Amino acid sequence: MVYQTLGRSGLSASRIGLGCEYLEGQEYPAIRAVIDAALSQGVNILDVFMSQPQVRSDIGRALEGRRKDVLIQGHFGAIWKDGQYGRSRELGETQRFFEDLLARLQTDYIDVGMLHCVDTDREFDQIFSGGTADYAQKLKRQGTIRALGISTHDPAIGLRAVETGLIDVILFSVNPAYDLLPEGLGSASALFDQTTYQQPLLGMNPVREKFYQACQRENIGITVMKSLAAGALLDAKRSPFGMALTPIQCIHYALDRPAVASVLAGARTPEEILESCRYEQASDGEKDYSQLLASTPQFSLKGKCMYCNHCLPCPARINVAQVNKLLDLAESQPQIPPTVQAHYDELERHGGDCVVCHACESRCPFGVAVAEHMARAAQVFGK
Repeated sequence: MVYQTLGRSGLSASRIGLGCEYLEGQEYPAIRAVIDAALSQGVNILDVFMSQPQVRSDIGRALEGRRKDVLIQGHFGAIWKDGQYGRSRELGETQRFFEDLLARLQTDYIDVGMLHCVDTDREFDQIFSGGTADYAQKLKRQGTIRALGISTHDPAIGLRAVETGLIDVILFSVNPAYDLLPEGLGSASALFDQTTYQQPLLGMNPVREKFYQACQRENIGITVMKSLAAGALLDAKRSPFGMALTPIQCIHYALDRPAVASVLAGARTPEEILESCRYEQASDGEKDYSQLLASTPQFSLKGKCMYCNHCLPCPARINVAQVNKLLDLAESQPQIPPTVQAHYDELERHGGDCVVCHACESRCPFGVAVAEHMARAAQVFGK
């Protein structure tokens, strides 16, 4: 494993990290197996944004006796309320659930305290004027967090974070689809000429380019989420490039961006994290993504669910990500596979339970028309 300095934090992070979101809902032995496999390969950075109490406790149990071997990204503002994940900008809730994170992880410090999922100017202002940022800075002075970070999917918000002078690390969504298919561009074909991949950042969304360069300039480390675009880049039918990339190519692309220190790979099984770690032994040919990205894009990923569930909480208690995932699976086939229908039927709430409040859409980082998707799911699956 190769380690890189995480910007001005001075922390040394493995180039391949573990995003722990897929551990939620699994039994402890399965969680322990994934973490054991990751650490066996030299992975030393874990992102724990999930607020669900049991997964926090199980990760803490799995790390018992090994806490000093890992860097933990823990988040300010991820809460668990009425049995659901949610985001809060209220200082009291933020503090209570951050203290819960410390207790359940059996630790008295977090390496990178992340201001969680800040994707609008309003949220940014709430955090930096409502006491949360002050609280996080106080914890940093006390040593309860070693570095201050922010997670965002929006490069304009990332730039605002850089400009505060307070942020050490940014958790950001990085993949070629997001970088090279700027929002509002009618045709992306001009981005894919022969010079694009000979000169770094040429043809990139100018706001994202400015963001990467600002992080590089200010020595702010970037940790990466969404490197595979929730698997869309691995499927030729779903990829905007008309052909599939491999996980190794996606990881390499992300690590090629300025200021990027670590790609946090999601994993449900030991085999999945071992496959991501195989990047370190991959050949240059396996890592090369330039030819694949030189093809004309078919569509933008804006409006496509990335299954992150940042749209929650839902007043109807719908697991929006799971409904969308099953809907995507169903619509990719001529007929609904019986297993997909069965998994949908087993959900506690269904698309037809949507009350069309549209609150979820205001929280979605990717502009998904959630209410429309729920109505379509109800039609496709019959409820």
